[in-house]
Amino acid sequence: MINCNGTFLPSDICLSASNRGFLYGDGVFETLKVVNNKILFLEDHYFRLMASMRIVRMQIPANFTLEYLEEQILNTATTNNCATSARIRFTVYRNDGGFYTPKTRTVSYIIQASPLDATKYSFADASYEVDLYKDFFIPKQLLSTIKTTNKMINITGSIFAQENDLQNCLLLNNEKNVVEALNGNLFLLLGNKLLTPPIEDGCLNGIVRKQLLAVAKKIERLEVVEASISPFDLQKADELFITNIIVGIQPITQYRKKTYTTELATELLQKLNELI
Repeated sequence: MINCNGTFLPSDICLSASNRGFLYGDGVFETLKVVNNKILFLEDHYFRLMASMRIVRMQIPANFTLEYLEEQILNTATTNNCATSARIRFTVYRNDGGFYTPKTRTVSYIIQASPLDATKYSFADASYEVDLYKDFFIPKQLLSTIKTTNKMINITGSIFAQENDLQNCLLLNNEKNVVEALNGNLFLLLGNKLLTPPIEDGCLNGIVRKQLLAVAKKIERLEVVEASISPFDLQKADELFITNIIVGIQPITQYRKKTYTTELATELLQKLNELI
């Protein structure tokens, strides 16, 4: 069952052919994780969603309080029997009408919930190979930092990865710096320096990215820096790993002929689990 504006409907319901999220990508979304009937890092997700709606000039409904969204998300997880561990997608789209110029700035929402296997974050001791995806580039702009329903770069990049037997791809911005993976933020360890691209480079303003920056800064041996990463830096790194709210941390084991260790990723994964 999906939650459509507070009403539960069958998950195979068809949206209107005039739906602006479908026609123009006129929507934003959050991917959240529920563990033991609790939404992880709820405030961070809430404020990012509110910021995203303001950036694309959506009218924020008066009832869109943190408490209301929490209630609707948890009700959806419970209705779908997955409140112990669930993946949530909260999509907000502008209501029907107009062409590029909408007739209204009012919005509707859909919440989807699907079960996850575990409550704690973990990763398998398996090969995880990536390469650069260079067919299209992420522009250095504010829109690139939020989750909109236009994800064509991520889709075509995922197909490229599948065609080339890769587990993921790394995306470049229009200045040819590495900004993120197809499904999360990127961290790079070089000696005792932990780097991640700054938001200004066009990477997603990730929720787990924020948490790991705070955690890593408490490790005395590490120098934590938000700085641009070039493709040449990938070859010099000791570790590379991807972060997102569903997997937590995913270590990269190989980029072209370069292989990486996973010691810091393992340590940070433990500290991330301590937060939940």
